Amino acid sequence: MISVSNLSMRYGSKVLFDEVSVSFVPGRRYGLTGPNGAGKSTFMKILTGDLEPQQGTVVRPRKLGVLRQDQFAFDAYRVIDTVIMGNKPLWAALEERDRIYEKPEMTNEDGMRLGELEGVIGDEDGYTAESDAAVLLQGLDIPDDVHERKMGELQGGQKMRVLLAQALFGKPEALMLDEPTNYLDLDSIHWLQDFLINFDGTLIVISHDRHFLNSVTTHTADIDYETIITYTGGYDEMVMAKTQVRSTLESQNAQRDKKIAQLNEFIARFAAGTRSSQVTSRRKEVERLQTNELARSNIQRPYIRFDQVRPSGKHVLEFKHLTKLYGDLKVIDGFTANVLRGERICLVGRNGAGKTTLLKSLLANYPGLADKGFTLDSGSVFWGHEAQVGYFPQDVGATIEHGTPVAEWLHRWNPAAHVEEIRGILGQMLFSGEEGDKQTKALSGGEQARLAFCKLILTKPNILIFDEPTNHLDLEAINALNIALQRYEGTVLLVTHDHDLIDEVATRLWHFNDDGIEDFHGPYEEWKGKHS
Repeated sequence: MISVSNLSMRYGSKVLFDEVSVSFVPGRRYGLTGPNGAGKSTFMKILTGDLEPQQGTVVRPRKLGVLRQDQFAFDAYRVIDTVIMGNKPLWAALEERDRIYEKPEMTNEDGMRLGELEGVIGDEDGYTAESDAAVLLQGLDIPDDVHERKMGELQGGQKMRVLLAQALFGKPEALMLDEPTNYLDLDSIHWLQDFLINFDGTLIVISHDRHFLNSVTTHTADIDYETIITYTGGYDEMVMAKTQVRSTLESQNAQRDKKIAQLNEFIARFAAGTRSSQVTSRRKEVERLQTNELARSNIQRPYIRFDQVRPSGKHVLEFKHLTKLYGDLKVIDGFTANVLRGERICLVGRNGAGKTTLLKSLLANYPGLADKGFTLDSGSVFWGHEAQVGYFPQDVGATIEHGTPVAEWLHRWNPAAHVEEIRGILGQMLFSGEEGDKQTKALSGGEQARLAFCKLILTKPNILIFDEPTNHLDLEAINALNIALQRYEGTVLLVTHDHDLIDEVATRLWHFNDDGIEDFHGPYEEWKGKHS
């Protein structure tokens, strides 16, 4: 079991949580939720022992599996060794044993110590460690030929999967995962879901993937109102329960306020009269009923609505025989398709399969959006009548110029827009008041994404192209994006690994696989039924 007692944490005047006591029970899987800035990662670091609380105590099990966020800490180690490091007692014993064997001569004490170390290695399943680590890596789509390579040779997505395997290795009693689905494709996410559902220890996971939380978690620990409240069920069940609890409290307070107003009216009328005893009793009643102000929620919900200046023609896009090679690797091999107005196409498949490459291929000749370092090897692309494209690239921060206030940067995309319109759009995306004067270079990843949405809301294109737009968004922003895309009357091309976005937005799929790109006309559920 993991438990905290009287835990408090604040930064300056901002209170994250105050005198919180909560327990996490073995066999349960907890989603740790709350808006950006609520303190989820801070609380996770306190639980793992990486951060000391300002007040309170933490009790944790001996074996704790933790997903490490520093992708460069293990660059000098082999991939397979990095995974085994997830079992600290085993790795320490292996390293010490190797140091003893490297000695030119061993003493009797060394021999006795080796016996002790072999006992630790046996108890920790060290003799099957490499094969056990290999099974985890294979499940996370890290092929065998990568296992002996150094971590420094791997790309970011592969590194994250190795670090995930490290957290899972060694049969930990409790597992702490902070954003484990980042950089994972849909197949790897589904594998992870199945793995975690069968995990019999304590699981605490932070994720901005609603479907993942609903699929995996049995309970939800929500950080809000300067405390942590545990609800039974996944994310959606938590939202419903939380809304009901809040509504009940607000209703009770409204009734108390009404009663207090009636009592105060009586006191004001008869305070100077002969009914002093009744006035006194009513004053005591007012004191008893005096409402404590409800703590304010940290949750902020953006409002996203994508409109069009004018619709495109019926035939939005046609491309033929697109081919793109990187050296000898043929990423796109003669793909041909037509896109009609109003279609919402999701590009799905393994990481590195070519989804971003296809988007870049389609934009290779589009004014202002072409990647200057990208060339198409062969094929033709034709954008239809009145086609106006809004593009959200994977590295959205690179599209936002530094050295200017947020409101000024946004205004450049439509100088004819009134200041009130600019401020209104910024307010919709949670840049309220002085936030609109914030310098672009100071924006977080989530703020950069929200500012890019502001640009698309202002410019009103009739075609939206998104490449991994949810990477830095919290659950409230992802839900707002989901609803906005469903209501949008233009055309959408979307790369995402968010299951709910694919399931609820897509009307057509381009599925990247070993045989090429499958063009499936229909929603995700129909595609799954065909391939099940």
